Amino acid sequence: MSRQSIYIEGFAHKNPIPAACRIGNLLMTGIITGMDPATGKVAPTLEAQCAFMFQHVRSIMQAAGGSTDDIIKMSVWMADRSKRDVLNVEWLKMFPDAKSRPARHTSQASLEGGQLINCDITAVFT
Repeated sequence: MSRQSIYIEGFAHKNPIPAACRIGNLLMTGIITGMDPATGKVAPTLEAQCAFMFQHVRSIMQAAGGSTDDIIKMSVWMADRSKRDVLNVEWLKMFPDAKSRPARHTSQASLEGGQLINCDITAVFT
């Protein structure tokens, strides 16, 4: 099995690293931010950052040959964890079936560059 770097249009890290890496049926990402793919800048509101973050998650999964159904865990970091209701709006859009959701852990963190939220995911392709 060879390692496959996953890159998506409209999202890139400042450092020379891919958005995700897949080996066999396992995928792990780096940090996924709420970067606006049209401008390359972090969106100004938590709602917009959440929407873009989940859009990038979908794009990464598609580029890797899977779908969001393959996600087994999402770790989320928020500047203000008390605003998880905003996160949950996009979460429920992506994972509407309560019997088929990945695990999620949300932590509060000091984020840089105007970020209000970011995440990483682990996926297992079946």
